[in-house]
Amino acid sequence: MPSIYPFFEWCEKSALHDFISNHEAGYPALETFHLFGLTLLLGTLVILCLRLFGVMLKQQPVAELAGDLSPYQTAGLCLMLITGPLMVVATALRCYGNTSFWIKMLLLALALIFHFAYFRKLVRRDDANISPGAGKLAAAVALMLWFGVGMAGRSIGFFG
Repeated sequence: MPSIYPFFEWCEKSALHDFISNHEAGYPALETFHLFGLTLLLGTLVILCLRLFGVMLKQQPVAELAGDLSPYQTAGLCLMLITGPLMVVATALRCYGNTSFWIKMLLLALALIFHFAYFRKLVRRDDANISPGAGKLAAAVALMLWFGVGMAGRSIGFFG
């Protein structure tokens, strides 16, 4: 099976890597925007999941709340998916050898698949078409996956 290591080496030798690495504020700015995107995504997700758990906003239909939060959730996700790869380019070889990075990538893939294949479809249904058990399970899985992405990302700097 071919290795993807050469891709990570190429990233380290790229002009984009040099641009980000040679500017004092380059990586910190990327990280700030990445964390802002994560905050937007997780903040809106928590509100929606608390609604699915029946803890808050019980009078507002789930689909209406999901629609109201969607632009913010999408903005957060887009911000993360733009800044994340740029951060990897800036630290490619370090990421390649970091177990936390690969755990984050696995959780990110699972979170994205779950989010677009199931969660978004569920929260766009009328409340009558969402069984309480399915809503709570979807909320729990979504929270575990996305918070797992955040925690694995945070551990990249601390663990190998």
